[in-house]
Amino acid sequence: MRDTFVRTLLEIAKKDKNVYIVTGDLGFGVLKPFWTELPNQIINAGIAEQNMTSIAAGLAMQGKIVYTYSIGNFPTLRCIEQIRNDCAYHNANVKVVCVGGGFVYGSLGMSHHATEDIAIMRALPDVTVLAPGDLVEAEKATEAIYEKQGTCYLRLGRGGEKRIHDKLDGFTIGKAIKIQQGERVAIFSTGAIFDEVNEACEELKEQGIVPTVYTFPTVKPIDKDVILQCAGAHDCILTVEEHNLSGGFGSAVAEVLAENGGMAKLVRVALDDRYSCIVGSQKYLRKQYGIDAKAIAKKVKENW
Repeated sequence: MRDTFVRTLLEIAKKDKNVYIVTGDLGFGVLKPFWTELPNQIINAGIAEQNMTSIAAGLAMQGKIVYTYSIGNFPTLRCIEQIRNDCAYHNANVKVVCVGGGFVYGSLGMSHHATEDIAIMRALPDVTVLAPGDLVEAEKATEAIYEKQGTCYLRLGRGGEKRIHDKLDGFTIGKAIKIQQGERVAIFSTGAIFDEVNEACEELKEQGIVPTVYTFPTVKPIDKDVILQCAGAHDCILTVEEHNLSGGFGSAVAEVLAENGGMAKLVRVALDDRYSCIVGSQKYLRKQYGIDAKAIAKKVKENW
């Protein structure tokens, strides 16, 4: 996703000289094409994410479209006040980009885990929140937030995510994307953890279990129509996210169901409201905290 994002943004910036990227002193390898081709449209703010965000806000107030770029929770939690006061409050065209949502940087410990970011960013008024599930969605999301007025949050994986879509036509902010039609249980997934959902579905298919599956590249605004449609046609909705249980994607779905008399049971697969006290690879931590393919398949079978 990271490489796809940079490649897509570079093509956008070549056509629009008002597009800037501000980095927090990282990504030099992947950003090298940007430095080389558009040196006047990229700024290294140093390891000072609060300053990075305020610089981006200032540029945006002068008519620029600015992408801030850092890893894990650094472009969000470290500078949430600047995002709130300098960017969102002024409806500034700042696009906050996190590379490494969830446990991507699992071996570096909880300081580098991004597991509360969706909840915090979607709580900010007028901030659009996207978490694409594969590189095709990442490309479309990068283009979509360029066109979207105001402050946006783009939560990416790092790299190596499996492709969901051969191509994707009609990508729209706020719309979920159907992956397969099934019955009884509907799985809603957001972000790069879709690879675990896909693996779970392969296992379930061998047992004759075929759930409906949607990916939600947009968490805010949430696709209420799909949620309510599935709630009426299925016995259970299972949400999957690489994020804390409180306030994230599953909570967004729960809000829609609660306010509209949802008929389906809701089961949320997420980090069980705790910080990770262990380190390891992303795959290892997903298994340890019950958000891997085996855990997803188990929850589907329990509610089938």
